[in-house]
Amino acid sequence: MQTAQNPLDSPEKPKAAPIAWVLWGIGVLAYSVAVLHRTSFGVVGLDAVHRFDASAGILASFTVLQLLVYASMQIPVGLMLDRIGPRRMVAGGALLMAAGQALMAVSTDIGTAIAARVMVGAGDAMTFISVLGIVVTWFPGRYVPVVTQFTGQIGQLGQILSAIPLVALLHGPGWGTAFGSAAALGVLIAVLAFATLRNGPARADVPTLRETGANLAGAWRHPGTRLGLWTHFVTQFSSHTFALMWGYPYLVSGQGMSPAAASALLTMFVLVGVVAGPFIGRLVSRYPLRRSWLVLGIVGLNVAAWAAVLAWPPPAPSWLLVILVLCVALGGPGSMIGFDYARTFNPPGRQGTATGIVNVGGFFASLVTILLIGLVLDVMSPHGEFTPEAFRAAWTVQAGIWAIGIAGVLRTRTLARRHAGLTGRR
Repeated sequence: MQTAQNPLDSPEKPKAAPIAWVLWGIGVLAYSVAVLHRTSFGVVGLDAVHRFDASAGILASFTVLQLLVYASMQIPVGLMLDRIGPRRMVAGGALLMAAGQALMAVSTDIGTAIAARVMVGAGDAMTFISVLGIVVTWFPGRYVPVVTQFTGQIGQLGQILSAIPLVALLHGPGWGTAFGSAAALGVLIAVLAFATLRNGPARADVPTLRETGANLAGAWRHPGTRLGLWTHFVTQFSSHTFALMWGYPYLVSGQGMSPAAASALLTMFVLVGVVAGPFIGRLVSRYPLRRSWLVLGIVGLNVAAWAAVLAWPPPAPSWLLVILVLCVALGGPGSMIGFDYARTFNPPGRQGTATGIVNVGGFFASLVTILLIGLVLDVMSPHGEFTPEAFRAAWTVQAGIWAIGIAGVLRTRTLARRHAGLTGRR
């Protein structure tokens, strides 16, 4: 019988094979392009308002629907990953996102644009946990927390592709060229992934449908999986809301920054995650019984930074906005801790399923927050102009999401400790 890996076990001595790093590199490249597709609408938000003659609420619904599709597909995608492996999942996801971006390139009405973002969300849903499947399959256990962090944070470099080259194409050749180029890049990634990725050196037998259902039930029942879900929920939503939708408009319209300065801060946002991720991964690997305290510490920094910025009458000083970006950016690598719970509390045969469950948390919280912010902006901006005061009020909706997430972490942490028979705190 396969059992979950105990976080107290001694680290394995084998080193990762060179092929593992090659396959992982291809997977990370695919994920980076997926992040480009995911965040592309956020950086063109102000242009989209004029192109589609849309209000803030309608504009937010684009990204909310994209995230809703992403979140709702995580468990089915996790089940599929356990059955067919990452190769077809990554390639198929890349093709689907490319099709969505091609449709967005020619869209001139809201209906077509929404359909395009649904396709992007569906393809995006197939990518990240499939790349994590490569990590878990090909790397020894002691490598997994750090490589998982590298995966999440290097992948976020795709935000730079959307914040700089995509915006340059948008403001140069135009909308069609910008999204058409993104579509072409997606096709290239699909071909590369299908031609080079492998499912694993020792994949277990494909589970039957009954075993698949049992895996889903078993993964959900384990409090460690739910602890991972709440960890992902409470750490990711603020950073994703900032990066995916409202960060760039907030910096420009809410804080009076130039588009170039806002893009620079979003670039710094990504780089902070890349630097902090491996450090957080090492802490997780070295102190597995203190993971939840690390999570709560990251959330505390987020809350403090937002409280300081929102308490300051806009525009806030540049140094305070830099601190905000530094703290909010930590939410990305913090959310990766949720996947470590899925790995250590579940046997290999249901890793994809458990990872999919965890991944629902942050994206569900993000879509709710994005929608609520859009609704508040609509109420406070009746003439369609997003004012600093409207943004200041809108960002306060995060308080309720944080409260729910922290309560979830504390409750499931207690249940997970009890289930594992440990007195140490996770």
